[in-house]
Amino acid sequence: MTVHFNDLQKRHAADFFLNLRDRICTEFEAIETELEGTIHKNKAPGRFERTTWNRPSDDSSDGGGGEMSVMKGRVFEKVGVNISTVHGTFNPEFRDKIPGAIDSHGAFFATGISLVAHMQSPFVPAVHMNLRMITTSKSWLGGGTDLNPVYPNEDDTKTFHADLKESCDRHNPGYYAHFKDWCDRYFFLPHRNEIRGVGGIFFDELNTGNFDTDFAFQKDVGETFLATYPGIVRRHMNREWTPENREHQLIRRGRYAEFNLLYDRGTVFGLKTNGNTEAILMSMPPEVKWG
Repeated sequence: MTVHFNDLQKRHAADFFLNLRDRICTEFEAIETELEGTIHKNKAPGRFERTTWNRPSDDSSDGGGGEMSVMKGRVFEKVGVNISTVHGTFNPEFRDKIPGAIDSHGAFFATGISLVAHMQSPFVPAVHMNLRMITTSKSWLGGGTDLNPVYPNEDDTKTFHADLKESCDRHNPGYYAHFKDWCDRYFFLPHRNEIRGVGGIFFDELNTGNFDTDFAFQKDVGETFLATYPGIVRRHMNREWTPENREHQLIRRGRYAEFNLLYDRGTVFGLKTNGNTEAILMSMPPEVKWG
């Protein structure tokens, strides 16, 4: 039996996403100060710049909004950690794409956090993480995280997946296998017949009927990301690289851009709900090549 999220639960989710954003930004800025190697070691550590935005609505009523936090630094070539809480009405042509939107006459509420990090070093993997709550005539939680290395490292992959499995197992022993497979199927490039990166977990439309249980799992995914990914960054961030390594990095980034522009549901959702275009396209790498 599913449950509908109430206003207090919506507030709890939005508050958690904001708090998680703040702690991730603090940790990433700390990493920026710790760099000791590479050609960027003498540059000033990066710091996040924040930009708020408001969602326009057709009738000029309050549609919510969000805040972009973007850093361009010496470890993180470009990282965005965005939060948003928006509400309003879906366009009629988009309602059949969202569960429950037809029955709600297009009315929706959504809050979430979205993170994408593209790294200076070809040996530090890029990463994506997002968590979201959406309500229409239905209510559900979703999210996940996936690792996108230029040069896959077996230890990194094992660490990332082992920590995610431990996080899933704390809540349901069947979650990890199911959500890992879902991630592999979702982050797939049909035109190249390959998976983007080395995977992770992905879940959507989670509503078991117990909000506290489901929300505890969603929070654990966010906490596990914060506990795991910075360690992977620190393993490799001082390693030197060659121009050939950089060239390979730029070409591999093309896969990331292709997926987000062609297939990513979050990109479509943001654009169809009059979200901030710059925040939605924050996931694009700062430099990329095809060839």
